[in-house]
Amino acid sequence: MKLIINGKPGEFADDCRTVADLLSLPQWNKRLVIVELNGDIVGKDNYINTALGEGDRIELVHFVGGG
Repeated sequence: MKLIINGKPGEFADDCRTVADLLSLPQWNKRLVIVELNGDIVGKDNYINTALGEGDRIELVHFVGGG
């Protein structure tokens, strides 16, 4: 499936069907993120039920600690 994440197109396996599946990938696993799907914020409680579709635009904003 083709998705656009943070403005960059990418190809993802067919088993990446939900926001929860996407966030389980190594580059996002265990990160605290805010998810925007096609312009709408997705609440954490909805990650498992929010389906992804071909060409979806996803913005993943993650927090970086520091001082």
